[in-house]
Amino acid sequence: MKRAVAVIGAGPAGLTLANLIQQSGIDCVVLERGSRTHVETRPRAGVLEHRSVTMLESHGLADRLLMEADRHGTCEFRVNGQAFQVAYSDLYDDRLHYVYPQQEVVKDLIAAFLDAGGDIRFSVSDVELRDLTSSHPTVDWTSADGVREAVTADFVAGCDGFHGVSRPSIPEGVLTEFTHQHGIEWLAILAEAPPSTKAIIYALHADGFAGHMLRSPTVSRFYLQVPVGTKASDWSDEQVWEALHKRFALHDSNWALTEGKIIEKRVLDMRSHVVEPMSYGRLYLLGDAAHIITPVGAKGMNLAMNDAATLSRALTEFYATGSETGLKTYSDDCLRRVWRAQEFSQWMVNMIHTDVSSPFFGRLAQARLEHLAESPAYRATFAENYVGP
Repeated sequence: MKRAVAVIGAGPAGLTLANLIQQSGIDCVVLERGSRTHVETRPRAGVLEHRSVTMLESHGLADRLLMEADRHGTCEFRVNGQAFQVAYSDLYDDRLHYVYPQQEVVKDLIAAFLDAGGDIRFSVSDVELRDLTSSHPTVDWTSADGVREAVTADFVAGCDGFHGVSRPSIPEGVLTEFTHQHGIEWLAILAEAPPSTKAIIYALHADGFAGHMLRSPTVSRFYLQVPVGTKASDWSDEQVWEALHKRFALHDSNWALTEGKIIEKRVLDMRSHVVEPMSYGRLYLLGDAAHIITPVGAKGMNLAMNDAATLSRALTEFYATGSETGLKTYSDDCLRRVWRAQEFSQWMVNMIHTDVSSPFFGRLAQARLEHLAESPAYRATFAENYVGP
């Protein structure tokens, strides 16, 4: 098999790239280790920035998203039983967040790609990348039927996440890795409970952070800061709801938290990771294969889509004119946005979390929130970074 581009991974990065380059007449094959059902139903992040939606819309890939997504331009912070809101859309060019689950984005992108004649191989295994510094690298894999297959391509796009094969296929010593453990963990809860709010809630409490995120009219995502080393099984459903009620509680308010059946509990290791450069030979890394960011600020899927759009422009330029300028600057172009997002996420992590081992940092977090509540200039800077420049 011969293709211009071999895309490893059918997540938001890989599928966005595949659709964009296919629209430019660049043929590709997408390899995915999961089944189609798995990738289309796996609950993941659900917030898209204005920039991502505009990009998808410009390529005809946002029809259902624009019809069904909830628009949000305000978020709420709670501290010491008091709440205040930041109308970030009003503060930054009327830009909005679109709440639309990642699995629905994936479903839309798969349908668009296949409807246009695209080639996706699901349930593949034992993927190997070879000859990455040659002009025609090769990717081998075992198909769902157990047959060993291969494709020779001009370029390989590694979109298979942190635990995929793409990044480890780069020789040791080529990449510089930057890693930070934030020293906190979240218990992520998905519940069949209608949202109790019209705005995302970030609550700072002496017991730790609590978050109320919006997913759909019938499903809500919650987060609880938990001690490092916690297992999801350590928390019963009753303990989860008790903690959420306590951390979201407001003084002099009739606001109430709506409970429902908890359908998922898992612990998130809050860490950040970036590799430089994001390329090696004819291999280009996208999304979580190149950078991991905390869920704070909802940047992960948006960064992945930006990587895809950037590489798509570079590949389109290469096949149209022979110029490698965009390919050579791909890593630097992406990393500028990645590091800006990392800086904002780190700032926000420090603002909404309680360090039980150091009351000093807890007071700093409270001071930041009070500053955000009181300072128009501080809120304007927050808005620009939160909704995406």
